[in-house]
Amino acid sequence: MRITVFGATGGIGGHVVRQALDAGHKVTAVVRTSSTYELEHPALEVIRVPGLTEAEPLRDAVDGSEAVISGVGARGRKDGPVASESTRSMLAAMEATGVRRFVAVSAAPLGPVPADESFLNRRVIYPMINAFAADVYADLRVMEADIMRSTTEWTIVRPPKLTNKALTGTYRTEVGGTVTRGYAISRADVAHLMLAALDMPATVCQPVGLAY
Repeated sequence: MRITVFGATGGIGGHVVRQALDAGHKVTAVVRTSSTYELEHPALEVIRVPGLTEAEPLRDAVDGSEAVISGVGARGRKDGPVASESTRSMLAAMEATGVRRFVAVSAAPLGPVPADESFLNRRVIYPMINAFAADVYADLRVMEADIMRSTTEWTIVRPPKLTNKALTGTYRTEVGGTVTRGYAISRADVAHLMLAALDMPATVCQPVGLAY
């Protein structure tokens, strides 16, 4: 496939690019003009844009692609509405160029709490996380709503705490829900699922929880 990756300089997006290339895909990595990006590969095209808040500069990056994967998200609580503003531009660029398949990363706290979730998660961990990063999750809720209203064949991936551990390819998933007692997942394994979802019809127009 030809895949466009947004957030290619980030933790998840970087893994998506490398894993996609290793799998034999052609990849267009979208990076900011001001960013350093040194990865080279015969199947990699790097497109530099001034930012992600306008759809017009993104059209060339998605035109001709079979799928778009976004690893874009706030890196801190004070980054502002990064995910929603960027995703809105991506969706507009996709609509203008006729690209349908879209996979984006969100976060586990936006998913439903499983009925058999642990007392610690239900009463302590989830409320604490939501309070601590309220602005980040508010932004992600707007992003998810925009994606769900779009005409794309979307999948929203909702990981819990992210780590920098190595790729395992072994984790639990819950299509349409949240993994019970799911405490962590590596960025590499989130990228693995985002690519795998492209060949999983059951994930189309569904959120997917994942965790070890």
